[in-house]
Amino acid sequence: MTVGSYEPNLDGVGLRIGIVQARFNEDVCHGLLSACLGELKHLGVVDEDVLHVSVPGALEIPLALQKLAETAQFDALVAIGAVIRGETYHFELVSNESGAGISRVALEFGIPIANAVLTTENDEQAEVRMAEKGIDAARVAVEMANLAIALDELAEAISDED
Repeated sequence: MTVGSYEPNLDGVGLRIGIVQARFNEDVCHGLLSACLGELKHLGVVDEDVLHVSVPGALEIPLALQKLAETAQFDALVAIGAVIRGETYHFELVSNESGAGISRVALEFGIPIANAVLTTENDEQAEVRMAEKGIDAARVAVEMANLAIALDELAEAISDED
C-alpha cells in the first residue's frame, strides 16, 4: 500500500443524514437545528435525504441515535441539544452521560455522529454558540460521512487485491 492522504470532502450530494434533537432548552435547540439544516442544504444534502426526530432531552438522544443507526439507512447522524449548568450536580450527569452514549453508538455501529450537544454555563453562552455549532455539526457530518465511505471503499479495494 502506498502512502497518501485524504482531503476533506464537504460534498453532501447523495448523503443521507439523521438528526436527533432534544426539546429541552427548546429555543437553543431550534437555533442549532435551523443552522444545521441550512448548512446541510448549502453542502448539497436535499431535504428528502434528512430525517429529523425529537426527544425530550439530552439523555434520550443516544437511544434515538441507536435506533436510527440500526436501520443502516444513514451515512451520518447529528445529535442536537443543550445542557445548561444549573445549581445542582445534574448538569455533569446529563452532559457526561449523553456524550458517552453518543460516542458509544458511533463506535458500536461504525457511523459518524456529529455531537452538537452544547454544554454551557448559562443561556447567554448557549445562544452565542448555537448558530456556529449547528453549522459545524452539518460540516462534521458531511465530512465524516464522506471519509467513512472512502475508507470503506479502500478496505474493499484492498480486500479484492488479496
